[in-house]
Amino acid sequence: NFDTTYFQLIEFMECINFRPAAMREIVTLICESYGAENESEFDYSEEGEKGPRHWGELNEEWAACKNGSMQSPIDISDPRVTILVKSEELKRIYKPCNSTVKNRGHDIALQWSNYGAGSIGINGTEYFLGQGHWHSPSEHTINGRRYEMELHMVHSSPDPNVQNKVAVIGLLYQIGPPDAFLSKLIKEIISMNDTLDERNMGMINPNEIQMGGKKYYRYMGSLTVPPCTEGVIWTINKKVMTVSREQVKALRDAVHDYAERNARPVQPLYDRELLLY
Repeated sequence: NFDTTYFQLIEFMECINFRPAAMREIVTLICESYGAENESEFDYSEEGEKGPRHWGELNEEWAACKNGSMQSPIDISDPRVTILVKSEELKRIYKPCNSTVKNRGHDIALQWSNYGAGSIGINGTEYFLGQGHWHSPSEHTINGRRYEMELHMVHSSPDPNVQNKVAVIGLLYQIGPPDAFLSKLIKEIISMNDTLDERNMGMINPNEIQMGGKKYYRYMGSLTVPPCTEGVIWTINKKVMTVSREQVKALRDAVHDYAERNARPVQPLYDRELLLY
């Protein structure tokens, strides 16, 4: 929950000698990257009073969901993409770490303990992996096509000098052979059907999450759940991976009924830059 995450981050930042004065403000921003913890506060119903079109009206702290100009997800449309001639490979420095799989009601999440699962590097900044969670169908679309599933790997930086504290890797999946990484978790996910529960998974290595290619899209966006905080660096893997129908069904059956299709509608890109590395 929020409190546990908050104090884990405080401990982590103390270990790496960050200044106490800046510490708590930064940790609060990072904790927002987990989105709203009380899943009953919002839902995904298109017509319901708590659905995505009303998120920004449900809580004054969620105003960005309605008024933001850099919201996520988006449609990745070829005419809007700028291809970089000289681009850099995404640097992933992951390692095995103790983990817990959680049914949060609105999604299934895998959390790594104390940000010990390693990091990615973006523009010279290190972003530490905190958790991954699944949306079905996908939230991001490519040329208008919505895929069957999307995994978000949420990273954050404790550096007080970094403007953008959160970086998310998004992986899209279409129906095909089972996803090997999800197969490791599926038994525990099924055991938590429609309950707010968690299971200790022991040591899990994020390197086992296959990306299947080196090309990726990048843009500046937001969290896709309330509070819809902006300033998130999004990296969307270009290659679409595969997941079985049974795996998608297991994810949908596990969460609460209103979240069986837990994808926020795409948001306007406006004049934001959309790059292909």
